[in-house]
Amino acid sequence: MLKVFPRWTRTSQAAMGGLIEPTMRLNVFKSKIHRATVTHADVAYEGSVTIDRDLMDAAGFLPYEAVHIWNATRGTRLVTYVLEGPRGSGAICVNGAAAHLNQPGDVVILATFADMAPEEARGYRPVVVRVDAKNRIVAAGEADEKPGPILDSIGILS
Repeated sequence: MLKVFPRWTRTSQAAMGGLIEPTMRLNVFKSKIHRATVTHADVAYEGSVTIDRDLMDAAGFLPYEAVHIWNATRGTRLVTYVLEGPRGSGAICVNGAAAHLNQPGDVVILATFADMAPEEARGYRPVVVRVDAKNRIVAAGEADEKPGPILDSIGILS
């Protein structure tokens, strides 16, 4: 088993009056809106992604939270922050420079992550919100994702 050693910082040691055991934090997949359709892209806006508030609530996204946008149509990836859109609108509006990488009709995955202690992360199950082509919720709940097939195209698994 790989042993991971947490980083020590002089600042944390000094603040606590000497040597302490730091708490390791892991950045863990928290939630996602899976295969949403971009409804608008506004290069002139200063930044962010506007998301239908119903979708935000279902996925547990908060306004101004960091969100990854993985574009399944173009293969691009970026990180921005969430702005609240009108409820029931189905809005997925990519704003600012990110609009160069995401256009209306593109299929995207919007994902968030959270810092957790290893003990918390072991029991955490991400929330996955699946939507149709009009960004209406078709299923929401704990992640039920399974890994894809292991492809052995170079013969190392046999």
